[in-house]
Amino acid sequence: MKRTPVLTLLAGLAVAAVLLVMSAIAANKPADDKVTAANELPASTAAPAPTLSPTPPPTQAPAKVNATWAGVVDGGAATIAIAVKDGVAVAYLCDGKKIEAWLQGTAAAGKLSLTGKNGATLTGTFGGGKATGKIVASGKSWTFTAPTAQPPGGLYRAAQFVNSANVVCGWIVLADGTQVGVCTPDGKEPEPAPRLDVTAARPINPQDPT
Repeated sequence: MKRTPVLTLLAGLAVAAVLLVMSAIAANKPADDKVTAANELPASTAAPAPTLSPTPPPTQAPAKVNATWAGVVDGGAATIAIAVKDGVAVAYLCDGKKIEAWLQGTAAAGKLSLTGKNGATLTGTFGGGKATGKIVASGKSWTFTAPTAQPPGGLYRAAQFVNSANVVCGWIVLADGTQVGVCTPDGKEPEPAPRLDVTAARPINPQDPT
């Protein structure tokens, strides 16, 4: 069949259209590949927020002890008194005749720990309105439970010169008003102490017992 100019023109236009479509497809393909590649990337995961540990509350120092206990040792052979100020403790054991012992130490966290001359020791606990423990002095030992002393009950001490000799006296005043004490002159044996006027005397200061 003989081609006419019109057919030739139409055929040329058809070929041009096909080439144009193929060119557009080729131009769009890299973009599609990029989109596909981007879609294939794993999604980024946000880092979790750090967990903060709670700050512990500040530790409070234990309260300092201020108390006085006085009573009779188990068996009734002697009396004992323990006075404490700001955790500083002084104890006195006395039978009102010949035996006496002064001890110093501490009272903290419910525990008593005191020492004195010639190996005297006192160990014990306190709480609930009483002190309990064991005291060793003058080659003997006693156990005790002493209740809290209310004024004028408690522990008293006095030192003065009498006839050129230094005399140290100690008194334990119990809840019923009973007084037990001895006086010891330098270089001599203890002897019973005179009755103390508690209205004029001051209880011992454990921080300055002299």
